Amino acid sequence: MSVGDMITERLTAAFQPSFLRVTDESRRHEGHTSVASVGGETHFDVRIVSSFFSGKSRLERHQMVNNVLGNADFYEKVHALSLDIRSPDEEP
Repeated sequence: MSVGDMITERLTAAFQPSFLRVTDESRRHEGHTSVASVGGETHFDVRIVSSFFSGKSRLERHQMVNNVLGNADFYEKVHALSLDIRSPDEEP
């Protein structure tokens, strides 16, 4: 399973999002040591919208996502993770 698929699977199971987009941006960082050492799939941009984030601060939301994704194996592979975490009432 790719890292992007794993991120999608874990976030979907945990937060039942109304919107989720996981974008692998590793190609934008080709040549960086962190990408070359593991062969890609190191930089991701995640946008997620879920009612689970309603009433939570930005810090709490990031902690929630990191708790779902965060284990040693994940952070050995992923060098950068950009998060845009919203509740449904914050959608434009």
